[in-house]
Parts: sequence; C-alpha cells; structure tokens
Amino acid sequence: MEGSYALKRRGAGTGRVDKYFLLVCDDVPHDVVLSDPGVRVMDVVQVVRRLTGLSLWRSKVLTTRLPAVLLAGVPEKDAAAAVSALRDAGARAETRERPEPDLPEH
Repeated sequence: MEGSYALKRRGAGTGRVDKYFLLVCDDVPHDVVLSDPGVRVMDVVQVVRRLTGLSLWRSKVLTTRLPAVLLAGVPEKDAAAAVSALRDAGARAETRERPEPDLPEH
C-alpha cells in the first residue's frame, strides 16, 4: 500500500493477542538528492544554504560530495519546491520516495 505503514504490536495479558494497527500517512516522506551542481556552483551553494540552514562553508562542502542528500524525510510538496529551486540555480537534483520500512512478521 502506497503511503501507509502496517505496524504490528504484541498485546500484553494472558491471551497474548496480536493487534494490528495501520498508520496511514497523508504524505510519504521524500529525500532531496543533489547529483550535480552544474557550472554555477556558487548559486547552487547559496540555494543549499537557504534550504538546509547550514553555513556557507558547510553548504559548499555538501555540494562537492555527490550524490548528497540535502533534505531527508520532507513532504512531497516541500521536496518538489527544493528540487525546483536547485534546478533554477543550474543543478541536477531529484526527489526520492522513502521506502516503507520492513517490519518483522510474527
């Protein structure tokens, strides 16, 4: 199921009944990944700085270590806006949907 995570919890008591809970997320978390800063590196560094809140020096270091996850676990709308800002600055960036966690089956 896209956008939902099934959680399993063992109930306390004599019956040890398995209870299933379904946590339905309105928005699956996304990561913003920078794959290439392009030729206008300092423009991209400024955008990275604005998006992450890092210092100018740390933003530049992050921009040179590719591929770099700039934002992790953000809503799809915010991730799309961040990718758009990076592309406007001349960078190649993409959003990646976080996979659903593998939960153990009992």
